[in-house]
Amino acid sequence: MRLDTPIEQLERIGPIYRARLHKLGIKTIGNLLFHIPHRYQDYSQITPIRDATLNDIVTVQGKILSIEASRTWKKHLHLTEAIIQDETSAIKAVWFNQPYLSQNLKEEMYVLLSGKVTLTKDSLCLSSPVYEILGDGEITKNDTLHTGRLVPIYPETAGLSSRWLRYVIHSLLPIADNIPDYLPDEILRRQDIPELARALKTVHFPHSLNDAERAKKRLAFGELFLIQTVALKEKYRLRQEHAPQITTDVELAKKFVASLPYALTDSQRATTWEILQDMEKPYPMNRLLEGDVGSGKTVVAAFAAMQAINAGYQVAFMVPTEILAEQHFRALTALLCNKKTFAQPSIAALTSSSHKKTSRKISYAPFVISKERVGKETLAGDIDIVVGTHALIQETVKFKNLGLIIIDEQHRFGVEQRAALARQKDGPTLRENRGGSVRPAKIIPHLLSMTATPIPRTLSLTIFGDLDLSLIKQFPKGRKQIISKLIPPADRYEAYRFIESQIHEGRQAFVICPLIDESDKLDAKAATKEFEKLQKEIFPHLKIALIHGKMKGKEKEKIMQSFKEKEADILVATSVVEVGIDVPNASVMIIEGADRFGLAQLYQFRGRVGRGEHQSYCFLFTDSSAKTTSQRLKALLTAKNSFELAEKDLEIRGPGDFIGSRQSGIPDLAMASLTDFEFVKEVRKEVESVLTSDPELKNNHLLRERYENFRREIHFE
Repeated sequence: MRLDTPIEQLERIGPIYRARLHKLGIKTIGNLLFHIPHRYQDYSQITPIRDATLNDIVTVQGKILSIEASRTWKKHLHLTEAIIQDETSAIKAVWFNQPYLSQNLKEEMYVLLSGKVTLTKDSLCLSSPVYEILGDGEITKNDTLHTGRLVPIYPETAGLSSRWLRYVIHSLLPIADNIPDYLPDEILRRQDIPELARALKTVHFPHSLNDAERAKKRLAFGELFLIQTVALKEKYRLRQEHAPQITTDVELAKKFVASLPYALTDSQRATTWEILQDMEKPYPMNRLLEGDVGSGKTVVAAFAAMQAINAGYQVAFMVPTEILAEQHFRALTALLCNKKTFAQPSIAALTSSSHKKTSRKISYAPFVISKERVGKETLAGDIDIVVGTHALIQETVKFKNLGLIIIDEQHRFGVEQRAALARQKDGPTLRENRGGSVRPAKIIPHLLSMTATPIPRTLSLTIFGDLDLSLIKQFPKGRKQIISKLIPPADRYEAYRFIESQIHEGRQAFVICPLIDESDKLDAKAATKEFEKLQKEIFPHLKIALIHGKMKGKEKEKIMQSFKEKEADILVATSVVEVGIDVPNASVMIIEGADRFGLAQLYQFRGRVGRGEHQSYCFLFTDSSAKTTSQRLKALLTAKNSFELAEKDLEIRGPGDFIGSRQSGIPDLAMASLTDFEFVKEVRKEVESVLTSDPELKNNHLLRERYENFRREIHFE
């Protein structure tokens, strides 16, 4: 038997149990051994029967004096009753709907029973206790699986109990002795953690909670070590690749800053400098720019794009939605075009339903062209910046001289999508730049990712450990704090009246509907229903528009543009407006079913208002009275900034939901550990130490082999 042996080869696992195990993702013996208990039931203290007290959960040891099966008179339930005696007293045990027990348990047998003490008629009894048959009545904690010890409770599924899992996993534990430890001995000593085989056996059947925690720490340490090794090796690998060295044109930078209608914040200046320094290096930049909604990330990205174009390179600007592509196309045109002192780029927008570009010949006024022409001119190098959605990574789009990739809301693109864009690097042996210099053909473009969803510190060290971070922590001067309130059902109509007063003052409002299911159709239905309700019952005299994910790109673009031009007072929308929508006149955001969204998503929604000079408001509507709901939503009201909120979101929801990685392949223990910053930092330090002295892991073949396998198992998206 090996770790990769399929569970089908185990005698006691037939087709029915195989299907149940597959539901839990268990397909091999290794999967079973690493199916870790999520808690333990403490049945380790054996109580004399005479000391058993009503409502206590106890473990008793004794001999079966009698046992019989019957059916209840009214409901005809199977009833099994037994009398168990020890040297101090006797007690009845009662089981419902387990008729087989009278066959398994016999008079004169010694048993351990663990369960709750209840009252039946005039006497105490054990209600449906867990049982274990003993040999001669003498036991130790090593002899039992289900009672008389710390009993492991596993993640289960229908028809697959922890009792059954304990039997199977216990029978496989000898295999653990043959699992070599991939962590170096010096790390185990420094961290005071057991070797892998011992930890694996202990975590299933520990003698104490302290033993269980040390075992879990060892397993979590190993998993985090592998995750961070994957991330850091990718970072080191990029250092060996070639990238265009884009020298900063200081005079051009000064002219660009002077042309802006506002002053850059200190954070914008600092992050821009970090990015420009990275672009001067001979290996690819891989930087993540984090900043609150409205903190000015687009200007920083435009700064970097301008320098790349000035050096003779093209820029790909990838975004998750067509609405955001259109907005960035307009923003970049306003920032970079029609200024004689700048690089004067040609900018194209490319989505599945819209293709347009600017032209130097007609004063940079956008005009529509075919998708084929965008592709042809991009390949010829006649277009400097292409802004687009997934269309940018289609085979038809090739760049002549791609030097910089900018990805907005990078967490919305999978690793493979980002890599597909970066792989566009083949060409002639040498290419000549505008300045006459030549460069190697196989270069990797610099990558600048942007997000308004701040990443908690633990995740930035692990999942995003290959990225260098730049933070914009300041808002532009004059930006007002958004007033946020949690609105109970009783105050809903008062909130509606306030919205109406805002609209009478010339403002506009968003109404966001929750995603009921991962389905555009249901999503659209919910938004349509709310739209009809507001239009007929609440605001019949106001102009209300509707936008949702089932609409075609051009239709959504038209609706958003008309809303920006104040042709509608209220926009009812689904999560399609979560990122990048800029309507400075909108001052009110209503979020229906706020309890159905994560904190980071709520923060994104709220950021759609407060982008102009007017005081803005965000009202969270919820019918839920759950304590956890109140805790989550109040965090949004009290957090000073999105970075603080991200940490709170991680604490409340857990890492799995935060990064949306149910299918990431990241083990549960590692996932759970991502809330412990000091632990994650300690693992990071050990990984850096190993890779500094042995970057290719040539001196530890066990670690290298486990790393290679693990790298294939996980996928960060």
